Amino acid sequence: MITYLQIGKLAPNFLTVGVFNNKLGKIRLSDYRGKKYVVLLFYPANFTPVSPTELISLNNRISEFRKLSTQILAISIDSPFSHLHFLLSRQYNGGLLGLKFPLVSDLTKTITTNYQLLTDDGMAFPGVFIIDKEGVIQYYTVNNLLCGRSINEILRTLKSIQYVKKHPGHACPVDWKYGEKILYSHPLKSKFYFKNLYFTKKN
Repeated sequence: MITYLQIGKLAPNFLTVGVFNNKLGKIRLSDYRGKKYVVLLFYPANFTPVSPTELISLNNRISEFRKLSTQILAISIDSPFSHLHFLLSRQYNGGLLGLKFPLVSDLTKTITTNYQLLTDDGMAFPGVFIIDKEGVIQYYTVNNLLCGRSINEILRTLKSIQYVKKHPGHACPVDWKYGEKILYSHPLKSKFYFKNLYFTKKN
């Protein structure tokens, strides 16, 4: 059993059943190593109030994630057959008809437990993990069950992680968006950024 999670450590691997394009199949996290980033999104259960809003919003922006060589995997403690029902239900009924990424089944709750997201009621806290191509956790957050997550922030963070990995010695400041000014991870070099940003005649 995994005892803790840490940024910079390998994400707990798993092999389970997922549903994609209305078909059941095996999904192994390690299969994406060396190929893609993974956004691993845990949600409490199918047909819960907040989850469809997040998953539909993710689906509407799937092309942005694909351009970043990133696979989205959404996980709950539901069975593959419950996932299939969720995927065959229309959006006006709270369903996910037309979803373009897999729903992963964690019926045994092993994955949710290993990622330390199992609630006392046996559901999953809404957690998001960004895992790089080496299978290493680069970012994660955990939300209140009733508070929806920001897809804009997931994308912004993903882009910043990919940027600093491609540009050693660089760092991304607060609310950084791709194309904006960066700073340097070296404390002395970073002073140039602060001088340009905060310097005034009064200082």
